[in-house]
Amino acid sequence: MSINEGIPEGLTRRAQYFIGCHGYWTGRGDVERSRAFWLEHGIPGGQIDRVAAFEAVWGGLVLPPSPHYDGGPRAFRGGVPEGPAPDWLFDAGAQRTALPYSFVVGPNGEFGLEAGEWVPLHASVEGWVEALALVDHARRCARTTTVLTGAAVDDLELNGFEVVPEVTGLADTWWRGTDSLVAVYRGEAEIMESPRCQTATIYAGLDSWGLRGLDDFDTPSK
Repeated sequence: MSINEGIPEGLTRRAQYFIGCHGYWTGRGDVERSRAFWLEHGIPGGQIDRVAAFEAVWGGLVLPPSPHYDGGPRAFRGGVPEGPAPDWLFDAGAQRTALPYSFVVGPNGEFGLEAGEWVPLHASVEGWVEALALVDHARRCARTTTVLTGAAVDDLELNGFEVVPEVTGLADTWWRGTDSLVAVYRGEAEIMESPRCQTATIYAGLDSWGLRGLDDFDTPSK
């Protein structure tokens, strides 16, 4: 069996390898069993279709924890859509620990946090997965790792760095320099309205493999 069998397409080689080596599937849920009930309670069919599409791709996938947000969702699992329009959200999976916010998929497929208001971390679920894969890669390759918090994150100098596009960063972003990768996490600071919660991690001393690893923009051959 190929290591990439059953893994969602459209990811970088790095992310597909990460899922194949470190992820596992607990089984997808059957959204259709809930459709009639949800419709009776005023949830539009199009929003139910969104949950079904998410579940068909990601449902039941368990990945190693994120270094932030207390690890992220325990497993991807589409929940009941909540409105009103235009910001229909649905849960992306239960928290691993007690948190003051939930993990949600936004109206345009964003992955983010919700606690009354919502903050998109990445423009897609794929972006969240790519960021997890990049953490795993950078940790193994970096010679030094430095963590900044609070106001020090705002003073971080990123001139000469390029955005890492595959993470589709919004509140959370990744940057690539000549010998380092920088991850900036602002989501918790925004959802909790607490700038001291923002964090940046600098993975330094990287060679060309450490900076990019497997080809960033090619998916595995079939």
